[in-house]
Amino acid sequence: MTTSATTAKRRTVALSGSASGIGRALRTRLERDRHRVIGVDLHDADIIADLASAQGRTTAVDGVLRASDGVLDGVVACAGLGPQHDDPAAIVAVNYFGAAAFLDGLRPALAGGREPAAVAVSSNSATLSQGAGGGLVTACLAGDEVEARRLAPGIGGTFSYSSSKLALARLVRRTAPGSEWAGAGIRLNAVAPGATLTPLLQAGLDHPTLGAAIRGFPIPLGGFGDPGRIAAAIAFLLGPDAGFCCGAVLFVDGGSDALLRPDAL
Repeated sequence: MTTSATTAKRRTVALSGSASGIGRALRTRLERDRHRVIGVDLHDADIIADLASAQGRTTAVDGVLRASDGVLDGVVACAGLGPQHDDPAAIVAVNYFGAAAFLDGLRPALAGGREPAAVAVSSNSATLSQGAGGGLVTACLAGDEVEARRLAPGIGGTFSYSSSKLALARLVRRTAPGSEWAGAGIRLNAVAPGATLTPLLQAGLDHPTLGAAIRGFPIPLGGFGDPGRIAAAIAFLLGPDAGFCCGAVLFVDGGSDALLRPDAL
């Protein structure tokens, strides 16, 4: 039987990338805890939408707003393409511009929620890839998708991936303390997972050149991450125990960032 206390704690969360990997693990966890999840993905989701395009982003946001009656307690931008994807421009379109549009488009709905919180899924490659940054990140943060998509093929999938995730983390850091987020009582944070056993990682492991690099990457705790553990970190940032977290980037990578950047704070 559902008690009034349980009902009071139940939250409505919009989640992009809900059909596989970390997103699927998070959906399972949230629904296990009796929260309502409105999933967005290319398939097997409540709302079918492609965040690579402006029309797809509109479809995603409008669909969530209809399904939630315009009120959300949480938003998670989890959808993403991996570095092995054959179209670097699409990587940037989904990983940065799709995530940014999802967060921004649903921010007004969070303003009406209970203890509202949003989480963006970045990556430890944002800090550990020597090729991340430069003009692509600048174009992303300037909101210039045409320029970002133009630059992406020139640096390839690996650096388009890491740069898009770096831009997303910087977006969170820059906007979370502002009037539209913290000023409106909405917490915005990010997680930076390391190599996690998802279909996206498996595609990288199967890649003829990326596979060896992924297997050789140092992870102090040993082995690859489990999607459920990343989901637990996201659930923490969504919940009341993270009530004083704002603009944080939580590394959940088995210690790789600490090993390779011990003095970077």
